[in-house]
Amino acid sequence: QVQVAESGGGLVQAGGSLRLSCTASGLHFGDYPYPMGWFRQAPGKEREEISCIGSSIDNTYYADSVKGRFTISRDKAKNTLYLQMNSLQPEDTAIYYCAADPERQVLVYSGMCSGDFAYWGQGTQVTVSS
Repeated sequence: QVQVAESGGGLVQAGGSLRLSCTASGLHFGDYPYPMGWFRQAPGKEREEISCIGSSIDNTYYADSVKGRFTISRDKAKNTLYLQMNSLQPEDTAIYYCAADPERQVLVYSGMCSGDFAYWGQGTQVTVSS
């Protein structure tokens, strides 16, 4: 079965950095990676799409709120997705989720990440203190 799992969350002071990792067991990127994305949700707020990476062409998308601070990447050999988060702010505090779309339905371009991800991780908590 397919399982998506995030790790790397924790407590960090404002201005600090964290790198989140996401593994998708049961699936392999291979030579034709499928779309994946990072989302976050703070208590009482709607889930926010923050970054996506495309399939055969490595197009990436970043929400305005994280652009210039966060970087999405993947390691095909390790079948792992990463989110490097720099210059963290208290407003970044949320549960961060990784999602995968092995059916390659999600469209990812510089200005958009459109579609529904089929598989989701359980989330990892990121807390940024002032």
